Amino acid sequence: MEVTVKYFGQIAEITQKKEETFLYSEGLISEFVEEVYEKYPGLRSVNFKIAQAQQLISTEEKITGEELALLPPFAGG
Repeated sequence: MEVTVKYFGQIAEITQKKEETFLYSEGLISEFVEEVYEKYPGLRSVNFKIAQAQQLISTEEKITGEELALLPPFAGG
């Protein structure tokens, strides 16, 4: 399945992309994160959240094929 991944803030700076498409079979978000780390080693030092279909999720959830977003830490004020 094709999964569109969007990058924001510091993550977009590291990947040099705002979004890209991954071909991915069924699996866990944690497996996807490892694939992203292999492609972009600089992300290992960034604490980020993942959203799937605009909902924050844990890395133990399954990839559904809906859009994923990697979100950098938020600062409030």
